[in-house]
Amino acid sequence: MIPRLLEKYRNEITPQMTEKFNLKNKLAVPRIEKVVVNMGVGEGMQDIKILDKAMEDLAIITGQKPLLRRAKKAIANFKVREGYPVGCKVTLRRARMYEFMDRLINIALPRIRDFRGVSPDSFDKAGNYTLGISEQNIFPEIEYDKISRTQGMDITFVIKNAKSKEQAKQLLKLFGMPFSESREQNG
Repeated sequence: MIPRLLEKYRNEITPQMTEKFNLKNKLAVPRIEKVVVNMGVGEGMQDIKILDKAMEDLAIITGQKPLLRRAKKAIANFKVREGYPVGCKVTLRRARMYEFMDRLINIALPRIRDFRGVSPDSFDKAGNYTLGISEQNIFPEIEYDKISRTQGMDITFVIKNAKSKEQAKQLLKLFGMPFSESREQNG
């Protein structure tokens, strides 16, 4: 079964992007290559159960087993030694990526309290977009009663073939990403 957003990309977004940016080939249209979901769990060094719970929550949210991330360098000020577990991440591609994006854009983001849209300023030079979420309980898969502590996460959309930030932003906008309008007009 083809994910809804992939079908939308092929049938609606590609022709719109081709027309708007005057692209000659549909393969030149920017596309989302992967979505990386990262949870930094600094308290995981003292109590491994916190890290295990974060990994379990991330697996439930994404539908894929997360990788344990370890510290690359020792940082004395944070009492971190090289090799200590400091977080977990999941890289989503293909069908799982589109399913996760669909749930994030249409279900999870609107559940954020006082939500006015995501920042349109979080693009890097390559056109990738990173979104920070402060609580994992916006996802309906997470049971609110079983949360021992709130955990934030970073979600990065890696966009391929984007020649500019404008193209990458337009692609995400066509997927339904709710960018905040007040910041767009002022900045």
